[in-house]
Amino acid sequence: MERRLLGWIRFWLVVMMAGLVVSGITAFPLDVELAFAAELLQRIGAAAWVPGVAEWVQRVDEALRETYQEHPFIAYGTDWLAFAHLVIALAFIGPYRDPVRNVWVTQWGMLACLGVVPLALVAGSIRGIPLGWQLIDMSFGVIGIVPLIIVLRLTRRLERQSPTSPGSSAMSVNTSDAPAAVSSAGSVRVGPGGAKP
Repeated sequence: MERRLLGWIRFWLVVMMAGLVVSGITAFPLDVELAFAAELLQRIGAAAWVPGVAEWVQRVDEALRETYQEHPFIAYGTDWLAFAHLVIALAFIGPYRDPVRNVWVTQWGMLACLGVVPLALVAGSIRGIPLGWQLIDMSFGVIGIVPLIIVLRLTRRLERQSPTSPGSSAMSVNTSDAPAAVSSAGSVRVGPGGAKP
């Protein structure tokens, strides 16, 4: 049972880590991705049925292209954003190896997901991001917290079933009644009848 719980915990942690890695990697070539998205929306005629989305993507694509042409160093900021996603993914290696001992990492990840919602609302409003796009940004936090909630519940079950966390070693003391002897000068032999010099 413990092995099965550990397997499910690791499965959901891998799902979380994979999402972070994909988010991180795709944050590097933003200009290429936005250009592709804008062109794709134009080809399929998205402006006719989702005009707000098509217009916003086109606007962001133009702004990013102009910014990168005039001030390419701005992309350095999003490079660090991408790197941060990869580093956060590495943090979950701790609970992957020992979910009980490193449960605080899971809880920290849940807090980070909750923080996405107010950040998207506050910063999004200040930066002039459309409400619909803010909702999309908030959905990453809502979706991201789901596997972590599952991991936390499974970790609590694993903790209740096992006195020691998976992967940790426990020291045991053998208190056998069998006689023990130390064969050295001046040793004391201990037997059923008591201590003898």
